[in-house]
Amino acid sequence: MNILKFGGTSVGSVDSISALIEILKPLQGQENPVVVLSAMGGVTNTLLEMAESAKDLQDYTERLKLVEEKHFKVIRTLLPASAQNPVLTKLKICFNELEDILQSVYNLRELSPQTKDLILSYGERCATIMVSHIAKQQFPEALYVDGSELIKTDSNFGQAKVNTQITEMLIRDFYKDHQDKLLFVTGFISSNDEGRVTTLGRGGSDYTAAIWGAALNADQIEIWTDVDGMLTADPRMVKKAFSLPELSYTEAMELSYFGAKVIYPPTMIPAFLKRIPIVIKNTFNTDFAGTYIKHGISPSPLPIKGISSIDEISVLNLSGSGMVGKAGFSGRLFSMLSREQVNVVLITQSSSEHSITFAVKPADSLKALSLINKEFELELQARKLEYPEVENGLSVLAIVGENMKRTPGMSGKLFSALGRNGVNVRAIAQGSSEYNISVIISKTDLSKAVNAVHDAFYADLKKTLHIFCLGTGNIGKTLFRQLQEQMPFLAANNDLQVKVMGISNTRTMLLNPDGIDLATWEEELDAQETKASLPDFIKRMKSMNLPNCVFVDNTASHNPIEYYLDILQSSISVVTCNKLGNSADYEQYAAFKQAARTYGVDFFYETNVGAGLPIIRTLRDLMLSGDQVGRIEAILSGTISYIFNNYKNGVLFHEVVKEAQDKGYTEPDPRDDLNGKDFMRKMLILARDAGYALEEKDIDLQNMLPASCMAAESVADFYQELENNTAYFENLKSEATNNNKVLRYIGKLEDGKVSINLQMVDENHPFFTLSGSDNIISFTTNRYKDRPLVVKGPGAGAEVTAAGVFADIINVGKR
Repeated sequence: MNILKFGGTSVGSVDSISALIEILKPLQGQENPVVVLSAMGGVTNTLLEMAESAKDLQDYTERLKLVEEKHFKVIRTLLPASAQNPVLTKLKICFNELEDILQSVYNLRELSPQTKDLILSYGERCATIMVSHIAKQQFPEALYVDGSELIKTDSNFGQAKVNTQITEMLIRDFYKDHQDKLLFVTGFISSNDEGRVTTLGRGGSDYTAAIWGAALNADQIEIWTDVDGMLTADPRMVKKAFSLPELSYTEAMELSYFGAKVIYPPTMIPAFLKRIPIVIKNTFNTDFAGTYIKHGISPSPLPIKGISSIDEISVLNLSGSGMVGKAGFSGRLFSMLSREQVNVVLITQSSSEHSITFAVKPADSLKALSLINKEFELELQARKLEYPEVENGLSVLAIVGENMKRTPGMSGKLFSALGRNGVNVRAIAQGSSEYNISVIISKTDLSKAVNAVHDAFYADLKKTLHIFCLGTGNIGKTLFRQLQEQMPFLAANNDLQVKVMGISNTRTMLLNPDGIDLATWEEELDAQETKASLPDFIKRMKSMNLPNCVFVDNTASHNPIEYYLDILQSSISVVTCNKLGNSADYEQYAAFKQAARTYGVDFFYETNVGAGLPIIRTLRDLMLSGDQVGRIEAILSGTISYIFNNYKNGVLFHEVVKEAQDKGYTEPDPRDDLNGKDFMRKMLILARDAGYALEEKDIDLQNMLPASCMAAESVADFYQELENNTAYFENLKSEATNNNKVLRYIGKLEDGKVSINLQMVDENHPFFTLSGSDNIISFTTNRYKDRPLVVKGPGAGAEVTAAGVFADIINVGKR
């Protein structure tokens, strides 16, 4: 025989009640189950609101009519006209009684716990009367049972304690007399020795089912709800949460106590004592197996079973020298709180015994504070204790699982995930059983924290990077295309999902908390009426408070750079191809690097130096592995590389420069490339990454062009000056050719000094064979002394630069 409990959503509408009846149909001809019912969805809250309104002399009649009509509508829809009057009459009697009680509360302006329980009991009574009569159409043996007459408790209204011995005797006797009936039992409600209605606490319908199951030694207890069993996390916060096939009683109790609302915590106790399996199933997805809670579960590959949380919590901290070495102090504190019915959710104490921190529900915080001030009045006045304060706006996050005690590094993984996402931990508690590690964090960080921890512990799921992009030029557009094309590969081979959450250019901006479709991002951005505002874009990015965030700067503007530090300090990684930030003052460069280290995020800028070439990463890896860099030589301008690689065979210098401009290799004014400033910035960044605190003024930059060329008033004048200086360039080319050398504009870092000048190199130099617009860099180190390590390839262009940005984003995801 089974116990089937249906929650508020399962009896909340015509469709759900029809689904309930369908679930019961296959059981016909078998041993009748016992069906326990909750109030219709939302009714208990409405009853509570009406009670409070009546006490405060506010109108409640409209809400009462709505609740009444909600029940009547179901009856009129699901029952034939000939069968409606008996049940409508019974329900009307109930609602008249309820109205009389509310009117009494209104007249007396008083709402006692006893009266509140009586008012709340009508939710389960009305729902069970209604459903049992509907079921009679299919099951003639259906019988309505007022559970309050069979479950006996003390008089602690609102959270009554069950008298197990008497209750089980009454249930067994009742069931024995009605074995041929299909019992529909009111959940949640009970009564004391005087017959006054009490309640078992919110979620008490689950408890009712467990009490009946234990009394009748049921085969299993089925809890029918609106989700596919117990999930790894709250699906409203974590979209990737998934159902667990089975849990131990201990795991289920830990999860439910710390906020998992699928099952009420006391439910497990009667089932646990009798070793009765509990099954969590979905009324609206009956084919899904659900979650089994039982003894002797199979070994699980999961490091943890779930992440649970309590949204609202208050923390009190008691500290002072009067606690140190004083035996019985904790007992005195918590015994006092227990006597006064203050439930302590979490406790942590410093090893010095100088402070105790504990968490309570917000509704109990001021009461707890008052009790402490009264109990320890003498110690507080003598300054042996500091006056405690209440800290609100906090939440508890807990990871739960039996495997935790056999798996090293669980705490490290938890705190790493929180720290990397800028979640500050206020307090920590872990039991010696190691089934649960709980942390107290700010409520505003809860959603981000749960998602970050979920990604960290469930490696089989795809980690999600949330990126916010500035710039929709060639690099930005190419990056979005590459992201869209590579999504399936990243998911299949890197277990990584990249979601673009925000895009902005200089005109408009688009932010979407559900992510932006990269197939239609241009149309969506163009349709936006929200004008671009960098401060607003960054403010909204931070307010989303998402885990694993990356800010991507695909511009060449100074404006975003002033926000880098604030973004990094908000625990958001920065990926940038904008070299202006790292090549400005060294103090700024150092501040960016330090902020990334301090806040546990990434600051990646591979494309600052070599576009898609792995130059910065190669330098970093050499240094991390203990190698010492003696000399770095580089050609880091695709424009200049193209010009000197093609200045040969009778071609004049000004003709090669014009050819480079026509091919799009130069800026509109070629002097912006040929003045060496961009090259200088790249060498400066390299030198800083190599460990030298250099400024721009420290770099010896030799101009490759005569002064008259750089001083020309216009681009046309510039070309004329190049032509006027043809002899100068031809002499350089002839000298190089006569000595079997080629012209190269080379940057060099050696002994902490950087120089950039025009050189002639022979075939023994690694730059001799450079062709096209390629960049090249050679590292001469202790390990690569005789033959330098050379990195060579395209150093410019939207494709390779976007690919470099893409690679940096993926490297953020590897952490």
